[in-house]
Parts: sequence; C-alpha cells; structure tokens
Amino acid sequence: MADLDGNVNAKDFAPTVPAASFGHAIKGAAAYDWGMQHRLGRIFEGETGRTVMLAFDHGYFQGPTSGLERLDLNIAPLAPYADALMGTRGALRTSFPATTRSGLVLRASGGPSILKDLSDEHPAMAMRDAVRIGADAVAVQVFIGGEHESRSVRNLTGLVDEGYEAGIPVLGVTAVGKELVRDARYLGLATRIIAELGAQIVKTYYCEEGFEDVVAGCPVPVIMAGGKKLPELDALTMASNAVRAGAAGVDMGRNIFQSADPAAMIQAVRAVVHDGLDPAEAHERYLEVSAARRAA
Repeated sequence: MADLDGNVNAKDFAPTVPAASFGHAIKGAAAYDWGMQHRLGRIFEGETGRTVMLAFDHGYFQGPTSGLERLDLNIAPLAPYADALMGTRGALRTSFPATTRSGLVLRASGGPSILKDLSDEHPAMAMRDAVRIGADAVAVQVFIGGEHESRSVRNLTGLVDEGYEAGIPVLGVTAVGKELVRDARYLGLATRIIAELGAQIVKTYYCEEGFEDVVAGCPVPVIMAGGKKLPELDALTMASNAVRAGAAGVDMGRNIFQSADPAAMIQAVRAVVHDGLDPAEAHERYLEVSAARRAA
C-alpha cells in the first residue's frame, strides 16, 4: 500500500473558474473523437488552422517523376519544412527516417497506371496498416462525373467507416479528368459531395472565379492542389489567392520539388500560407534563401 504520510491535502479546486473548453481552428472538427481531432492537429498548424502539405505520391501511377527519382535525397530533407507529408506507405517505409516529425497522409487508393484509365481505382491499403505506420490521415481520389464515379465514392465511404473505427481522418481528393472543366460549379459539386459522404478534409484545384464559393460551400477544410508546374511567383500567387479565398492551406508537389530550389520554395510557400506574406515578398524571400543556400 502506498505511504500516504506527508501528503499535502488537495485544496486548489478553483470552484469559481469554469471548466476549460478547448477549441481549435479546424473547420467542422468539433464533433470528432479526441483521437481524430488530435491527428488533424498534426496536419494543420494550431494557430492558423492551415497546412503546407508536401505531395510526392506521383510515383504510384506514373513511376519515377522528375524531382522524385530519389525520395531519400530529394524529398526527405524537405520534411522539416512541411506541416504534413502526402505519399505512399512504400515511400515512407523505404525513404524516410522513422524520426520524421511531420504529419503523415497516406495514399490509400490506386490501381491503374498512366497507361490505363486512372479512374479505375480500388482501395490500395487497409486502415490497419495506416494505424501501424502512424498515419494522421489517408487520402483517396474521388472521380465525380467520371466513368467509375460510383466505385470511387464507395472507396471513399469504405475508408471513412474504417477511419472512424481507428480515429483516422480521410482526405478526399477531387480527381478531374481531361473531359471535366475545373470551374467553380464543378469543384463546388465535387467538394460538397466528398464532404457530405464523410471526408474530414477535401483537396481540390483552384479556380480564379468563384473559388471562395467552393470553399464556403464545403463544411470541412479545403486544401488547394498545386497542379502543374508553374513559375515560382505564379505558384505563390495561386497559393495566396486560394488562402485569401478561405482555403485551409495547400498540398503542393511539382511546384515545390520541381522548383530550381525546392527547400527555398517550400519556405516561401510557408510564408504565404502561415504568415500572410504578399506573393511578391514571398518570391523575394525565395530568391534570398536560394542565394544564401548556394553561398553556404
């Protein structure tokens, strides 16, 4: 039995102080279980409620992509600058140290390569493996309007059900085929469907007209997809416009790892997303950091 002699009696119950109520800046997350909120908090920065996610999952359908030939050399060193990493379980296990502190979002759907119809996807991993690897979320593509729309929706809802059992959020990705227009009407439709079916985060493309309506009509955080490679200033401008329109951050891949200086670029993106830096000022920071890195 524990020795209770010498213990000080409890006395500071603060009866006049109301019980603490813990809030956060993550849209729509108040009703989630504690574990799911905790994982979302490892993806989104606590004060801004935003994220800079680094996507490098391109190899799961298109093989060794320019800038992703050596994940251990090209991407792993960028991890300290990313709030979250978005990749495959194979990439993480082979090319990243287990001491990586960034949030982890695992690609959980797949199947066809670029040689086939990309919408012909199935679940590509079990939720129990996401638990095993320590994932903070899993990502699944949803092809609204595509040939395999219903199957991709089933992929999403199945993972959402498994995610609630494990306390792991699901990131629904709006996959836009060549035949679909990336306008506010379509993106608003796709993001709302994905959120209504249970995804806790939605990733979608930016559109110049009406993007604020896309974000406002989605009850969970919307993250902007980086898309094709742009000049650095253009990419920073797009990220700034998306955040100012209400996006909860960006998930950039090619606009970071195909930049002339990926480490400098991701720091400039962080300045836009978290510090509200003007795109032109962020571009100047990119140039300054890049020059300093070359001189070192």
